[in-house]
Order: sequence, then structure tokens, then C-alpha cells
Amino acid sequence: MDFDRVLEKCGNFGPYQWVVLLLFGYTNIMSSMHYFSQTLISFTPEHWCYHPQMENKSFDEIHDIYQQLQSPHCTMLDSVDGNGSAVAADGLLCREWIYKKEAGYESITMELNWVCDQAFNNAVGQSFYYIGAVVGTITFGFLADKIGRLPAIILSTLSGGIGDFLTSFVKSVPMFSLCRFISGLSTDTFYVLMYILAFEYLNPKKRTFGLNITPAIFYCAGLMISPWCAMWVHTWRKYLLVASTPVLLVFIYPLLTCESANWLLTRKKYDRAVKCLKWVAKFNGRHVEESVFEEFVDYYKQKIEMEEKKIKNNDTFWGMFKTPRLRKFTIILLIKSVIITMSFDIISRNMEGLGSEPLKLFSYTSACYIPGGLTIIAFQNIIGRKGMASISLLLGGIITAITGFLVAFLDPKVNATLLAIMVGLGRYGAVVAYDAEAQYCTEIIPTSVRGRGVANIHVIGYACSFLNAYVLYLANFYRPLPSIFISIIMLAGSVLCLFLPETLNKKLPDTLSDGEVFGKGEKWYFFPCCGSRGQGKTEDSDEKQNTRL
Repeated sequence: MDFDRVLEKCGNFGPYQWVVLLLFGYTNIMSSMHYFSQTLISFTPEHWCYHPQMENKSFDEIHDIYQQLQSPHCTMLDSVDGNGSAVAADGLLCREWIYKKEAGYESITMELNWVCDQAFNNAVGQSFYYIGAVVGTITFGFLADKIGRLPAIILSTLSGGIGDFLTSFVKSVPMFSLCRFISGLSTDTFYVLMYILAFEYLNPKKRTFGLNITPAIFYCAGLMISPWCAMWVHTWRKYLLVASTPVLLVFIYPLLTCESANWLLTRKKYDRAVKCLKWVAKFNGRHVEESVFEEFVDYYKQKIEMEEKKIKNNDTFWGMFKTPRLRKFTIILLIKSVIITMSFDIISRNMEGLGSEPLKLFSYTSACYIPGGLTIIAFQNIIGRKGMASISLLLGGIITAITGFLVAFLDPKVNATLLAIMVGLGRYGAVVAYDAEAQYCTEIIPTSVRGRGVANIHVIGYACSFLNAYVLYLANFYRPLPSIFISIIMLAGSVLCLFLPETLNKKLPDTLSDGEVFGKGEKWYFFPCCGSRGQGKTEDSDEKQNTRL
């Protein structure tokens, strides 16, 4: 009488599961508003050095005058003659700027004049957000194993809200960096832990659909609404106050959902696990005999006792580097995590200088999350994990490269619609690659080190994300540089995926020794949709694989 059989008796797709999915959806909204708040508060609009002769001119006239200069955004004018010819002032630096605000919205970049020779301040401050993400992932991951998933969800969610709230009061680079560090502590952790809770209590046959369609709808909604909230309140400070307020509702989570029963079982808290399952049964209107729970507890007591005797195999995450094939897989997964995390973030934030208003462009192109989620649902079980990961990175890299060249050779103002479409397609590829990577990584890593392995690989991805702000800063030297950089690493990631084994419809590795021989004899060009060679035989369907994870 294992967990899935008991859950089926208690109800594995009833009212309780709908409540959990709604809470997961709300978490997606909070996660999207929180993660991309750093993007929305730091957008840099078109700007030019202030000069008294510019006061009564339109933005188009100002643009045309400054375009005559080699550095139109950062050159101080001496004068403008009657023909509209600009004369640069020698030896003078800008200390005041004219900003073309979008719907009256003022970002931190505008308020504190972090442009031109001060543009690096924003990059430095934002990089601390990712340092916080690394510290938070490790800290809250440890707490989740020690005190439970629900307390860790509440604490991590609150840390993000507090960080955003405190950021709204800063006026200096050091304080901005400190507050972004606090805000970054919660990044992705509260989302992942809520994902685990929803995963455990869902019918295995509904997991793939439920856990992909929920982010597609709610995460997308959060992203599309956020820019309009920013424009509505007009300032970045008020926007952060708005974005931090929803975290207060996290206090109702313990009233509507239970602790992870699987975690309680691993901690030998059998009574609490049974109490959670009884709550699920009551919520779903099911009556379950007491003997079922007694059989359930006996089963896990015996199972855990047997596992404790076997656990002397000394499998560790570092053991994945000791054998040739598993070492190769681990290194590829680490590099792929860095590539996908950086690409996802930079493509989503690279909205400036494309001829469109950046806030609105960010909102409209966020609609790609819905087709991105549907693509995973529709094709991942057909072309396989490797095919989905490789193709999405390949197409994303090509689209991003094309976008970079279009920015270099076309006038963004004239071709704003074309560039907006290309940005949307690039974000679509990044979304599919990001979602595909999560499940693929989890399946390749052996069961004995899966928790530690996935966490460590995830942390490495975020650890390198502190470079994102500096990659975006490259646009100050040459506008297409961020797109060119991302396209190169995405294409490299696409090739690396080909050297990983396919996991679709295969018995996943349990130990490091299983991992070393997993996919042995399979060709790098093997895809499940193109033939059966190397696919392996197993009775496990994809849904049964998900159950094991």
C-alpha cells in the first residue's frame, strides 16, 4: 500500500487538487512579478544630454539632432545652429538628461541617472540579486529538508517580498545591492517547493498537463500584467510596493494545503503523513478505512528500514565525477544549466533599443509562455527529452542571432514590428528550452543523488546568472552584442544536448553504477520519433517515470 495507491483512495484529482493547482498558479503570479521586477525597475528609455535649446522641441526633433553625434546619448552639446546642426562641447560631461518616458513611468535608472558613465551601477546592483539566489537556494533547500516544505515556502516567499519592499526606499548603490541580495534569496525556491507539493498530490496521469498548463497560464498572466501595473503607478518605487504586497497571502497556504506527505515519511513522521492524507480524503469527500492507513504506515516502516540498510553504497553528487560517462553527463548538465538560465533571463530582459516601448514590448512578448507550455505538452513525449532540449536551443539561438543582425543593420524605429516579432519568437524558444531542461535533468541524474544533484546543478546556473547584467551592459558598446553572445551559447548548448542519453520510455537510473551504463550504445543522433534503435524496452510509461521522480 504505497503512497500513490492511498492517494487514489483519498482522491488524486478532486477539489483538493484543484485548490493546490490554484495555489500553485498564484505562486506562479508572485514568482513572475518578483523575478522580473529587477527588469521592470531598471529599463532605460531613450535619453539625451540636457541642453536649454532642447526644452521646446519634440522627442523626434531631439533624436534627429543628437543622431548627428558619435555618442548621441552621452554627449554634451555646446550649441545647435539654425539648421539643426549640433556642436559637441569639448571636455564637458553630462550631469542632466532628457528622458523619453513610457506612459510617464520613471525607472530607477532615470531617477538616479544610472546612464552613460554611471550605467554600470545598475549592473552591479542587479548582480547581487543572483548572488542572493544562490545563497537562498542552498539555505531554503536545507530548511525544506529540515523543517518541511510549507514553512520553507512561507519563509522564502516572505524574504522575496521583504527584499522588494526594502528596495523601494533605497537611494544609493550599496543599499540597492544589499536589498537586491535579500530579494534574490527567494528566487525560484518558493516556486520549486510549491511545484513539488502540487506534483505529489496530483494523479500521475494528470501531472504532465497540470504542471505545465498552470505556469503557462498564470506565469504568463503575471508577466503580462506587471508592466501595466508599473505604468499605472508611474514610479519604480510604487511598483515594488505593489509587487511585494501579494506575498502576504502566503500565510493562508497552511490553511488550504498539507505538508508534503512524502517528506514526512522520510522523516518517519507517520502520524502527520496519515493526518495529511485524511485531510485530503475529507476535502475530496472520500471515506477511507482506517485499515488502509495502518497498512500504508506498515509498508513505509518496512521500506525505510530496508533502505537504511542498503544506503551504504556511498553514492554522492561528487561520485558522479568519478566515472567517465557519468562525469561527461554531469559536466554537460552543469554547462547546459548555465546556458539556459542565462539565455532565459537575458532574452527576457533585452527589450531596449528595439524601436518599441520596452514595457509594452515586454508585456506583449510574454504571451509566448502559453504556446511554450503547450509545445512541451504536445511534443515532448513524441520527439523525446533530448530532441526537445536540443531543437528549442537551436531555434532559439538562430532567432536570437537573426535579431542581433537586424538590430545592427536596420533602423529600429522603422522595423519595430519585425523586431518585436523576433523578440517574441526568441522568448518562446527560451521558455521551451527552460521548461524542457528541468525534467530532462531530473531524469538523467540517478535516484540515489537526484535531490542533491538537481539542486547543485540548479545553483550553478543561478551562480553564473550574476553575469547577466554585465552581458546586457555590452549593449552600451555595441547594441547587438547581448544577442550575439546569447545566440552563440544557445547554439553550443544545442550541440551539447546531443551527447546526453534519451530518457523517454526508459527505466531511469537508480544508482551511480546504473547512471554510468545508462544509454550505453545509443548514438548521439538517436531520437525516439525517428527509430527504435537505442530506445530500450521498459514497461514504464512516461507518466510512470514522472511518478518515480
